[in-house]
Amino acid sequence: MPVPNNNAAFARKGSNVQKVPGAKSTKAATKKKDEEETVETGTGWEEWSQGKALVRPPDQMELTEAELKEENTRILTANNPHAPQNIVRYSFKERSYKPINIVDQMAVHFVLEGSLVHQDSEEARKLGVKEGLAQEIATVDATAESEEEKAETSVNPAVDGGDVEEAGDEDRPDSAASRINKKEPKVTNQFNFSDRASQTLNNPMRDRICQTEPPPRSSFSATANQWEIYDAYVQELQKQEKNKEKQKGTHSHKDNGKSKKVMLMETQSEDVTKWTMASKILERTISQNTFDDIAQDFKYFEDASDEFREQQGTLLPLWKFQYDKAKTLSVTALCWNNKYQDLFAVGLGSYDFSRQGCGMLLFYSLKNPAFPEYIYPTSSGVMCLDIHVQYSHLVAVGFYNGCVAVYSLKEEGREPVYKSTAKTGKHTDPVWQVHWQSDDMDSNHNFYSVSSDGRVVSWTLVKNELIFTDIIRLTLTGAVSEGPKGAQAPSIASGTSFDFHKQIDYMFLVGTEEGKIHKCSKTYSSQFLETFDAHSMAVDTVKWNYFHPKVFVSCSSDWTVKIWDHTINTPMFVFDLQAAVGDVAWAPYSSTVFAAVTTDGTVHVFDLNVNKYEAICQQLVVDKKKTKLTHVEFNPIHPVIIVGDDRGYVTSFKLSPNLRKKPKAKKGHELPKGPEVEVAKMEKLLSLLREPDQNSG
Repeated sequence: MPVPNNNAAFARKGSNVQKVPGAKSTKAATKKKDEEETVETGTGWEEWSQGKALVRPPDQMELTEAELKEENTRILTANNPHAPQNIVRYSFKERSYKPINIVDQMAVHFVLEGSLVHQDSEEARKLGVKEGLAQEIATVDATAESEEEKAETSVNPAVDGGDVEEAGDEDRPDSAASRINKKEPKVTNQFNFSDRASQTLNNPMRDRICQTEPPPRSSFSATANQWEIYDAYVQELQKQEKNKEKQKGTHSHKDNGKSKKVMLMETQSEDVTKWTMASKILERTISQNTFDDIAQDFKYFEDASDEFREQQGTLLPLWKFQYDKAKTLSVTALCWNNKYQDLFAVGLGSYDFSRQGCGMLLFYSLKNPAFPEYIYPTSSGVMCLDIHVQYSHLVAVGFYNGCVAVYSLKEEGREPVYKSTAKTGKHTDPVWQVHWQSDDMDSNHNFYSVSSDGRVVSWTLVKNELIFTDIIRLTLTGAVSEGPKGAQAPSIASGTSFDFHKQIDYMFLVGTEEGKIHKCSKTYSSQFLETFDAHSMAVDTVKWNYFHPKVFVSCSSDWTVKIWDHTINTPMFVFDLQAAVGDVAWAPYSSTVFAAVTTDGTVHVFDLNVNKYEAICQQLVVDKKKTKLTHVEFNPIHPVIIVGDDRGYVTSFKLSPNLRKKPKAKKGHELPKGPEVEVAKMEKLLSLLREPDQNSG
């Protein structure tokens, strides 16, 4: 039989005996704890109720209800603002760099390499086996520890009682310790806050594929041998010889080496001429694009305000022609080309006789105002020039040193093809005017010149030289051809201008420095047909009318322009322009219209059919103080005039409709046309000024 454990029984009795006073203390302790709990519970309620109240920071803004209810919308896009927008790639199809429209908009802000493993993989199975073993070991250890703790609690139940109760108190959800460890509730936002979620749209991925077209290829193969190279050279030489025969006919045989050099030079010159033509066309195209507005005005613009000006007209400025190397020279001559109406020649020299030097002959075209078409520098100043009517490539030029020359635009080089010398009868004073005449009996070209030495000379182009013939010598008393030996030499009259009659071939007019105008004939060299006391100063210009056979105009530095009938000694019209007149010109489209330029920079345009007393247009075209106008010329077909000044500039102007007005036709009648109409219009004006006996005559 087992012996009863008296110690255990004694211990239980002792415990029972000691429990009586201990029970009172336990009850007192629990009562005290309940009172503390009630106190703590009341404190927590106040904190909870305070947590529900709105807590505002001291620096918070005061917002109205409307501002609180306002919703601020933010739209999120998938575009990366830092993505480049200027990426280019080379396109083999178009053979150029092209920008790429599709740009990767994804931006990586954070990358963290994870340790996740797919559960079906082999590595996951191995990890699962390892984790299973570790869990089994942990459970075994945990069960062993729990058994040991039970044994200890069973051995010391009285000692651990208080601890258990204390642990139980700590684990209660409404205990003060648990409330301390809990997080405080989240304070609501004081503004109108709302949580919204959005999901960005993923751009669909697209694949684009392009294939470039390969460039065309051609295979060429040849074998270069000595005889093939020789044959190629022989063929080239034969072609060059054929071209040379076509151009110059038969040639004398020369050494092979020299002939090769000559042929190479010719082919190079031909290539240069081709390039010059192409470059000239390109230059004109660029120039027309640059001055397109002026070209449009030249072709289409008509001044509509002329309808309200009654009889007055205006000049519209068009192109301005200038050459940098001719800025110090004056425009001494102007002449249009009758065959190519856009081409005109400009003579450059100096009227200041103390500053004589080199001159220049320029050819301008309205198609290219930026640069001259032809440039001919001269050793002496150019005083006058004239372009042949039929052979427009021939230009006769008179110089300050008394020489006359003929330039050909067809010939290369800058030297004249004909030029007079002291041996061939050149003038001893400046040549003031030259004029082409019809060919002689032997079909030789010839022209006339007048100079301050009093000679009117005919020049004939014979082969390679100029042959001169004195037509008349000007004197103060009369014309002298050849005087007897020992006779007293008459005083010489200096010729300044002349002009040949448009219809009567042998008749011409000569103006002198003394202000007289002589009517002369080619057949009567010993005397003048008639002399007009025209001006008080030198006669600068004298010109026959294009239509009326009796009318001519003259101008002088005495400020006057006069209209004459060569059958009457007195002028028909006299116009005072208040300044020295440099030049005067008839209009080719009307018998009553003419223009004059003065040294004060003004262009005067007259129409006697509209106003017989004053100009219908007086326009200042240059700076009055610095520039003087020297010459004026009408275009043969276009309503355009060109004006030259003493600074080397040539300016073109378009005449307004009032300056080229035609008479109105009566109802039911057609407007008559032709030169007879212009002759009748001028004759009507002259008949009003003639005396009755002159009209009958």
